[in-house]
Amino acid sequence: MESQNVLIHVRFAPNGAVVEISERPAALSPQEWFNSLCDKASNAYQPLAGGRGVFRLTRTVVDAFKAESTPNAA
Repeated sequence: MESQNVLIHVRFAPNGAVVEISERPAALSPQEWFNSLCDKASNAYQPLAGGRGVFRLTRTVVDAFKAESTPNAA
C-alpha cells in the first residue's frame, strides 16, 4: 500500500511568528504546532519565499504527531 503524502503549509508574520499552519490540532496554537513539528520532523521542512514554508510528511506520520500532541486523545 502506498503512503499518502501530506503538505503542511505554514505562513509567518513579518516578525517570524506563525500566523497559520495546516493540519493543526485544535488544542495547540499555530506556533505550538509549528514548534512540535520542528522538534519531530525538522528535516521535512522546506522554507519558501514570501514568509511561507511546508512540511512534507506522510499521512501516517502526521496522524501520529497529532495523536502525540493532543492530550486525552481517544
